[in-house]
Amino acid sequence: MLLLCLMSFPETVAQNTTNAQQAQHLFNRTFQMVFGPQGSALHYEVNIIGIYKTAGDICYKGKKTRYNESRYASWDDGVTAYMVDKKKKTVEIYKSDSDKKNNYLSKFKYNMTDFKYSWKNTQEGYWLSINVKNAGITGIREIIGLIDSNTYHPKSLRIKVAFFWTTVKISNFKSGNIPDQIFEFPSTSFANYKFTDKRDED
Repeated sequence: MLLLCLMSFPETVAQNTTNAQQAQHLFNRTFQMVFGPQGSALHYEVNIIGIYKTAGDICYKGKKTRYNESRYASWDDGVTAYMVDKKKKTVEIYKSDSDKKNNYLSKFKYNMTDFKYSWKNTQEGYWLSINVKNAGITGIREIIGLIDSNTYHPKSLRIKVAFFWTTVKISNFKSGNIPDQIFEFPSTSFANYKFTDKRDED
């Protein structure tokens, strides 16, 4: 969910559509830019109400993903996912489509029709706002993305989970020219780690 609203806006939108329709159109284009076959990459800095901070890099290409930060890293080539905990020196292996590889993120799956969309042009850039129609006590309630109005690159993301906001600053955004090789797990780099194969648990 963190990456669904991160990418660029098109330069023009049909004038005979409502604001909500325009925003949803922009969202759909963004979704394709993130998860499309061309791939994308960016650097992120996360701040959860000042209590927890982290930073890292993430790449997407279709069903493939890779991320790396100070403690955690993951390689997912679309078939097999390797979840690395650098502090514990462990590697857990999952099927790529397994929800168990990240139990926390699996709780935040939504149908795109569950959202209310809106957008506006400000001096800071373009704001795209997405609200969950029937938000519960827990889970994501609202997502606000800020896009540079000149380059259309993502600048920041704010996510409201329950009653607090998480801020994500975005930099070094790149779309396209993402090689498949970067999603391949470098097993030799983790030779002294403990491996646990969980592919048979699904």
